[in-house]
Amino acid sequence: MRYAAIDIGSNAVRLLIKEIRVDSEGIHSDKVAYTRLPIRLGEDVFESGKIGKEKGRQLTTAMKAFRLLMKAMGVDAWRACATSAMREATNAQEVVDRVREEANVDIEVIDGEEEADLIFLNFSISVLDRNQDYLYVDVGGGSTELTLIRQGSRLAGRSFKVGSVRLIQDKVDPEVWTDMASWSKALLAEYGVSRPMVIATGGNINQLQKLSNGPSRSPMSLEKLADLHGQLESLSYTERMDQFGLKPDRADVIVPAGSIYLRVMNLVDSPALVVPKVGLGDGMVLQLHQRGAAEKQSDKS
Repeated sequence: MRYAAIDIGSNAVRLLIKEIRVDSEGIHSDKVAYTRLPIRLGEDVFESGKIGKEKGRQLTTAMKAFRLLMKAMGVDAWRACATSAMREATNAQEVVDRVREEANVDIEVIDGEEEADLIFLNFSISVLDRNQDYLYVDVGGGSTELTLIRQGSRLAGRSFKVGSVRLIQDKVDPEVWTDMASWSKALLAEYGVSRPMVIATGGNINQLQKLSNGPSRSPMSLEKLADLHGQLESLSYTERMDQFGLKPDRADVIVPAGSIYLRVMNLVDSPALVVPKVGLGDGMVLQLHQRGAAEKQSDKS
C-alpha cells in the first residue's frame, strides 16, 4: 500500500510518500517521494499571532500541488496534520476552511501530545536497542517534543513551546526552559533513569548528522555535536551557506535548533545521540497503515 503524509510545520511544509510492505520479517517502510517547501508559518504566527495573507496563499497553493502529486503517485490513503504554528494562529480555522475549499485538502490541527505520539510510532520499526533507556527529542520550528522510552514503550512525553523559528524571533518564554528542566529531571528520577541515550529527530539534526561526516545512524557524542554547533555559530548566515553548503532556509535555523538539542542533552546528562532520520510524517504513515490493517481485519471478522 502507498501512503502519504502532509506535515505542516512552523518552518516548512512537507509531503512524504511511502510504500509499506509486510512480510514474515515484519513491516518494511520504503520512501517513494519527499517534497519540502520552505513556507515558514511560524514567522507570521510567533510575531503577530496569525497567519498572514501571503503565507496563507502559499500554503493553499502548496496543498493544491501536493494533491496533484499524490494523485500522480497513486497514493492509497493520506493525512494532513498541522502543528505548533497552526495551533497558535488565531485565524487557523479560517486558513483550514480556505484550504479545504480551494485545494480539497482537510488539515487536522493536532495538539502537542498527539504530535509526540505520532513521532513515537517510528520506534516500533526501529533497530535501536530495546534494553536501552532513551529520551526521544524532536525539535521543530515552534515546539520541542520529549518522550521517555524504556524497552520500546513510551513512559511519558510532553511538548514544549521551544523551537528554532521561535528562538530566532526571540519568542521563547524563559519560564519554558525552567519548566523543561524541572520536568526532565523529575521524570528521570521517577523512573530511575541515568544518562539516557537521546534519539534525535527533525530536519536540523538530520543536517547536523550529515555535516559531522559520521556513519549514518551511528551515535554522535555530545562533544562532537557541541564542536560542530560551535563552528556553525561562529559563522555568519552567508558563511554557513558558502562553507557548509546549507540552503537559505536551513542556514539560519540550524544554530538555534542545535542549541536546543545540546541543552536537552546537558539537562539529562546524555553522552550521545542517535539520528534515525524519521519524523512526524513517518509516524503518520505508520498510523495510516495500522488503521488500514485494522479495517481489513474488521471486515474479515
